[in-house]
Amino acid sequence: MAATHSTTKKKPVAKTIVFGAVTAALYAAAFWNGDYILQLFTKGGYYAALPIATVFVVSFAHGTFASNLWSMLGIEAITKQPAKRPEVRPVPRPAQRPRPRVRLSV
Repeated sequence: MAATHSTTKKKPVAKTIVFGAVTAALYAAAFWNGDYILQLFTKGGYYAALPIATVFVVSFAHGTFASNLWSMLGIEAITKQPAKRPEVRPVPRPAQRPRPRVRLSV
């Protein structure tokens, strides 16, 4: 008895829930600890890199959550096929002919 394989993709429900919870936790932590985060980020020196790192972490978590959510809802990006260019054949160059010259004899 042969098993039938479907061509449908598995929906990323678990990933959507996990990254949604991570995103919500990051936003909640940022809002509840706003004063501490402000003091930490404004210390200067190496602490100046913390806002950039925080943005990357939140952006990754939120982007992964949103991507998985759209996939779970069945909304996918359209992939366009590259336009085919017509085949261009090199045009043969005409043979070099000698130029006509005018000679004046005196």
